[in-house]
Amino acid sequence: MGEPIRFRRNERGRWIVGKVAGIATDGSITLRDPDGSARSLRAERLEIRRPGSRGRLRWRVVSEVAVTWEQLELFDGPDPAHPTSAET
Repeated sequence: MGEPIRFRRNERGRWIVGKVAGIATDGSITLRDPDGSARSLRAERLEIRRPGSRGRLRWRVVSEVAVTWEQLELFDGPDPAHPTSAET
């Protein structure tokens, strides 16, 4: 948490850099904008810095790099091979 992340207001205009505050159960990402306001956005609307092919940090869409996250199940839904107690 606290990792830099960027988004656009209303899908246009300048990119605004905020910080990751958490991940909601529905898969949306909660972030804090530079003013300190919280907002939750879908992963497809956010970009995060990740190393490119030559090691340089580049902004990448979160939904594309989510496969590297430990919270992968939040983006894919429940795992049928490992049902939770609520599902059984």
